[in-house]
Amino acid sequence: MQQDFILNQWSVWPPLDDSGLTEAELLAFMPKMLKRRLSPLAKTVFCAAAPCLKKGEEIPTVFSSTHGELAKSFAMMEMIEAGEDISPTAFSLSVHNAIAGLFSIAYKNKVQSTVVAPGEEGVAAAFIEAIGLLAEGEKEVLIVLYDEPLVDFYPAEPFKLSANQRCAVALKISKTGEGIPLRFSCQSETGNDGEQPLQVPLLIKFLSTAQACLKILTPRHSWQWEKQ
Repeated sequence: MQQDFILNQWSVWPPLDDSGLTEAELLAFMPKMLKRRLSPLAKTVFCAAAPCLKKGEEIPTVFSSTHGELAKSFAMMEMIEAGEDISPTAFSLSVHNAIAGLFSIAYKNKVQSTVVAPGEEGVAAAFIEAIGLLAEGEKEVLIVLYDEPLVDFYPAEPFKLSANQRCAVALKISKTGEGIPLRFSCQSETGNDGEQPLQVPLLIKFLSTAQACLKILTPRHSWQWEKQ
């Protein structure tokens, strides 16, 4: 497997420096009622995606998160254990595609949206889905990778499941246009670089430095990104 594409634009939150807009500025367009529904993780996703979107733009989007709103789900389980009632709204905002739904409402984005839980394949799963959409004729696709640390109840070590901070990366890709030409391929080398939360910092370093190649190892194979 080998695919070429263009990375037209990308953004990360928290930002790599303090030269850009603040969270308040990036979310200022949202109605207050909708903004109140955003969890800290959802705000991170919106802040990462905002710089990659033009006003009124509708774009197919692939969301990828290993754990999603697991912290919110865990909090509800604690409420159930304590005998408290759970509101339908709280439940609906805890499911794995909740952030994608809020995103489509906020941006009035009525085109296709896909949400994946990638497991050991990590960030590669979202790229595979997005490149497939380009192959089907979409001009551009937005990829959003996001996760937050697992709550202490879940044993993350030594399983390489969780990073130590909340983070989101948005990437707009296409087959043509201006940007960074990249080649994405599957290799036979195996290893274990962890799941998506641990892979995202490797991707950020690759994109933000002169590093020419990124290889992420999984127990079955490896995924490679090369700057062309």
